[in-house]
Amino acid sequence: MKTFFNSLNDGLFQMVHGNRLIYNTCWEDPAIDRKFLSLDPDSRIVMITSAGCNALDYLLDNPAQIHAVDVNPRQNALLELKMALIHRGDYDDLFKMFGNGTHDNYLRIYQSIRDNLSEDARSFWDGKIRYFKPGRGLRRSFFYHGTSGWVAWFFRMYVFYIKRRAGRYVQELLSAETLGQQREIYERIDKCLWDRFNRWIIRQPALMSLVGVPRSQIGLIDETYPGGLERFVRDKLQRVFTTVPIRNNYFWRVYLKGAYAAKCCPNYLKTENFQHLQHNINKIRTYTLTLTQFLRQYPGRYSHYILLDHQDWMAGNAPDALEEEWGLILENSTPGTKILFRSAGTDNGFLPRAAREALRFSTREAQALHLTDRVGTYGSLYLAEVV
Repeated sequence: MKTFFNSLNDGLFQMVHGNRLIYNTCWEDPAIDRKFLSLDPDSRIVMITSAGCNALDYLLDNPAQIHAVDVNPRQNALLELKMALIHRGDYDDLFKMFGNGTHDNYLRIYQSIRDNLSEDARSFWDGKIRYFKPGRGLRRSFFYHGTSGWVAWFFRMYVFYIKRRAGRYVQELLSAETLGQQREIYERIDKCLWDRFNRWIIRQPALMSLVGVPRSQIGLIDETYPGGLERFVRDKLQRVFTTVPIRNNYFWRVYLKGAYAAKCCPNYLKTENFQHLQHNINKIRTYTLTLTQFLRQYPGRYSHYILLDHQDWMAGNAPDALEEEWGLILENSTPGTKILFRSAGTDNGFLPRAAREALRFSTREAQALHLTDRVGTYGSLYLAEVV
């Protein structure tokens, strides 16, 4: 029976990832990344696209090239749409669509940039541009679409319309001015939220699949974190809401509110950065490939790799492919190439031996930066250089 449910959950994960936009906003803190990466005009970056927010953030440091690679064409379509809006040159339209999550003239705006998108991106947005349609519906924001958006929408409905007392506390939390206030308010939220139902639902692989967490990653958390997945989630939420200032935590604000604020948003949505991004936007290219396929088709000496957490899945499901990927990363690196990745687990024992021998890890720096992470959902952060 356990094998049956494991297969069912794996099938659900594959179906979701094969047919949906998963991430409508990046769920990794680029402020941490940029401190370690030290990008400059000679930097040639290879990264996983995700929602594209962080590729635009890195562009502010004037790298020579950013190669955004993702096996899911919908994630690249999202980055392409953002790039096309920046290239179009109207900051207000960009912020309305990706700051507010809606635009009164979304169809007209889309038609003005449609020809600048790739065929895959046009195919996706022709059917999904309605995500930006304003209205009074429950899912009235772009940020409540895509599978991570569904989960965010469900959480918002639950907190603000079912657990209404918790919803009032969340509103207070978002307005908190000090960490002391945040700790006091979050203690009340914690007591409201963690009833028997929530403790049960957070352990369900089907829910985790919607936010891009495969069964292998759930297993990694259960095996390495005291108390398993439920305790992991509860501890991570407590840390991020009580030790990191909420006033600039745009990651959680956008899912709780359905929109960013002008003073609490990703850097690519800040008006002072718009001209710089517009001038440099052509430095980003997207590729719908695996990382291995990209490095085979476009070999070169790359200075930086940002790998997110995709290796957790590979370690549990395709260890040979993980070894092949690392072999190509090292072949396409030089001494000093910087590599950044995250994991749901608490150690990097899943790395192939050749990778561990070729890398020098900045463990103390990683641990210190990890404590400042505004997202707070990863088990560990790794910063390494090729020796």
